[in-house]
Amino acid sequence: MQTKELNSLEELLAQFETITFLYPNMTLETYKSFLEDMIPKGYKQVAVFENEVCLGMTGFWVGTKLWTGKYIEIDNFIVHPNHRKKGIGKIISEYIDVKAEELKCTCIVLDAFTGNFPVHRFYYNLGYVPRGFHFIKTINENGFS
Repeated sequence: MQTKELNSLEELLAQFETITFLYPNMTLETYKSFLEDMIPKGYKQVAVFENEVCLGMTGFWVGTKLWTGKYIEIDNFIVHPNHRKKGIGKIISEYIDVKAEELKCTCIVLDAFTGNFPVHRFYYNLGYVPRGFHFIKTINENGFS
């Protein structure tokens, strides 16, 4: 297995099939449009490959907030359904851990949907704990992926 950081639009677009495991209704055009907005703001992905097949990936951002200082935010953690429970998620998480230390971040943050109990267990097992609530106010429900 090989872990690779993806930075360019072309590299990220090449992983569209993996994105569809999380967002089955997303189109390639929408994905490209979102990436064109996100990449200039520092969005990247890290992926695990085996024989050129993406087994899992996550997006991530580096930012600064008053309550954390510098942090990494994990965005859209996906493991191919045929490769779950094989340690792919742990490989990705360890990559993000090392990246956060290299960048001198104070923490790694992420959002997980409240009803997704298997992913909660996964994150708890990796040392993540809930620190608060992420509240949203929906303005346009049709805009969600």
